[in-house]
Amino acid sequence: MLYDLSLHMGYAYDVPASGARHLIRVLPVSLPDRQRLIAGSVTVTPTAEERTSFIDFFGQQATAVLVRAPHERLDIRMQARVMVEPPPLTADLSPQLAELREELEDLRSVGPASPHHLTGPSLRLPEEPAIAEYARETMKPGQTVREVALALCARINKDFAYDAEATTVDSTAKEAFALKRGVCQDFAHIMIVALRSLGIPAGYVSGFLRTIPPAGKERLEGADAMHAWVKVWCGDATGYMELDPTNNIAVGSDHIVVGYGRDYSDVAPVIGVLKGYGNQKAAQAVDVIPVR
Repeated sequence: MLYDLSLHMGYAYDVPASGARHLIRVLPVSLPDRQRLIAGSVTVTPTAEERTSFIDFFGQQATAVLVRAPHERLDIRMQARVMVEPPPLTADLSPQLAELREELEDLRSVGPASPHHLTGPSLRLPEEPAIAEYARETMKPGQTVREVALALCARINKDFAYDAEATTVDSTAKEAFALKRGVCQDFAHIMIVALRSLGIPAGYVSGFLRTIPPAGKERLEGADAMHAWVKVWCGDATGYMELDPTNNIAVGSDHIVVGYGRDYSDVAPVIGVLKGYGNQKAAQAVDVIPVR
């Protein structure tokens, strides 16, 4: 599937800000046999006095900008054309949990794709006993790793309500779990904590989602903003699979990857600092347009 993407992220300040340094991660990545970035650009208004682009540890393109002059607005725009291939159908060759632990112990790689980076606590995701108990309640004896991941994905989708007003970008997995409400970021974080508590490596995926609702059905959540889902390491034979707990689906050609990380902090679309005071208003708009 060939897509044209556009993203606008705008920030309006009550009082002009200055000395703004931002790190931007919004451009889709190219992935072997999965996704190809044909063309893409990121523009910032007002024009940055300094600008540097680089590839981060997990292979995502990042752009660092500095806007020194006072400005009342900051606008970030991304345009891209991306080819996404449908994932192949594969049998479940994933092991059970005990065997997965043995495979992890034998794995020596610590490169960007290593599942060792996706185990244990990370910056935004400390251990949470309540979520760990939830994970243990969900799994059944004899299940493979893939079956456990699918069961958790389905249960989170059933037990949690999509509510854009319930949480903020800074809400913790513990807070969202207690509310049983939130958005894709919250559901991905909860699922990652649950999987890691069982010893299953899991990471955060940032990207875009294109949806075409069937007749009489509601559209999938996440189509009008950046989306988030989960990658799960299912052992040597299977490798990684990606699941979308917000919509209880396996990731396919409607999901466009921007980047991978341990949690949201590794792939946040925009982070930074500036000089200023007062409040700010933020707006985001996304278009995912199929070309053919």
